[in-house]
Amino acid sequence: MATVENDFLAAARFFVQAVAHDPEDRFLQDSALVALVSAGEIDRAADLAKRIGSDGEPTELSRLIDRAERVHEGDWAGLLAEVGTPTDAESQADLLAGMLRGWGLLGAGKAKDALAEFERLARLDGVAPMVNYHLALARALVGDYEGAESLLADETTGAHILGFAARAQILVQLERRDEATAMIEAIPGVEAEPQLLALRDRIASGQPVPFDVVKTPADGIAQVFLTFASALASSPDPEPLSLIHARLAAWLSPETAEARLMVAQILQERQQFDLAEPEFDALRRMGQMRPAAELVRIDTLSRADRIEEAGKAALSLTAAYPDLPQAWIALGDLLRQQEKFAQAVPAYDKALALLEDAPADARWFPLYARGIALERSQQFDRAEADFLAAIEIRPNQASLLNYLGYSWIDRNENLDHALGLIQKAVELSPDDGYILDSLAWAYYRLGRFDEAVAPMEAAILTMSQDPLVNDHLGDIYWKVGRQREAEIQWQRVLSLKPTETDDVDPDRIRAKLDRGLDAVLAEESAAGTADTPAPVPQAANN
Repeated sequence: MATVENDFLAAARFFVQAVAHDPEDRFLQDSALVALVSAGEIDRAADLAKRIGSDGEPTELSRLIDRAERVHEGDWAGLLAEVGTPTDAESQADLLAGMLRGWGLLGAGKAKDALAEFERLARLDGVAPMVNYHLALARALVGDYEGAESLLADETTGAHILGFAARAQILVQLERRDEATAMIEAIPGVEAEPQLLALRDRIASGQPVPFDVVKTPADGIAQVFLTFASALASSPDPEPLSLIHARLAAWLSPETAEARLMVAQILQERQQFDLAEPEFDALRRMGQMRPAAELVRIDTLSRADRIEEAGKAALSLTAAYPDLPQAWIALGDLLRQQEKFAQAVPAYDKALALLEDAPADARWFPLYARGIALERSQQFDRAEADFLAAIEIRPNQASLLNYLGYSWIDRNENLDHALGLIQKAVELSPDDGYILDSLAWAYYRLGRFDEAVAPMEAAILTMSQDPLVNDHLGDIYWKVGRQREAEIQWQRVLSLKPTETDDVDPDRIRAKLDRGLDAVLAEESAAGTADTPAPVPQAANN
């Protein structure tokens, strides 16, 4: 069960105990290895893998871990003896072994043989880009920068973060700094990769820039594991072995930020936040915080209701990259999610100031989000301006049209225009329960009760568990003379046990059941109490 729930620490504990009781069971042994490596307890996994090998035929996983342990210990002769000299057919079936052999030969001081091994592997079907990347790193490590650069210049080989960094560093060694700077600036989306931008700035300013994407053959093998981890993680049905390969990469080369990042992201995807956090902390200490990855992390933490951790991550990101508008948007979204609307406004202010010269399409969502925060913090004039500006950019964004339209309806302003916006939102998103609810409630607030019935009944089909929508349907039924059905809806509201976040007052529901809606509205009017609070339109994500 621990394995099913990705609780790797617990799984490791239980499987190790099971292996102690039944040390010959290969399934238990492999299960223990998977859990130990996934939990980051690789030294213990290496000890168990040795015992498995010494007790008989090793398993495929124990052999993989044993090979990694030999690299960790610098036992290049042992690694080469273990992987042997595979034929082309064997290498096609087990590319990993061939690549380990290539780096192992380099570790053993046999540079010529190592390069020849990578060249042999590159001739196999379908693997040239992957192998040539490692061949380029190996060439650079032995000082053949010209050969390395020619390989990395091929987009199929070097068009990824580590490939770009390696090629830029190699160009510097070839005294081609201007070319390195231009190459980085031409990378699509480079503005979101501060590490590459920092490398560009060091190159442009004439600072020393060594080749250090790999410093040792062990770093090269870590990149082999990272390559396989990436391939396994990106498959349509991600392999559990992706985390194992990423863990081994980070174990062999703790300073390789990409390996630590992949471990953290896989753990995060599997909801193992406590195990992922030390990896993210390590990246921050290394100065390798990746904004794009941090934004995904913040969103994932938020969706998992780990709001405090998400907030800390957002604050750390804004501190590390104060000129990154997406960081301020993420912080604003978190504050808005916690209904800290007034506090969210300055975060969106900062983001929009940074986006002042950005393309219009980059501004619509922060305008919309700030509009929501302003509207909910009773600053409607500013909110209205933001909504109108956002609609000018995205005139067919259904949730945006719905929000402004409903806000006007709720304030009894621009009623015809408001209804038109909501009707257009329904046309754009006819199955959205929130927007159908808005349309029905708009008709209700305009006194067009008969027209409100159909959209509210459609809304309830998609939101049957929403107390507020059931309450609205009850009110509409009452107004069209269907009192018994109205009472059924209100009783259903109480059965759903609404909380404060549902914008439903259970006492008011009971009053309607006891005295009827008309009596409750009359009492509220006499007391100066506003009509039923308008539902908050659902905001879309960026």
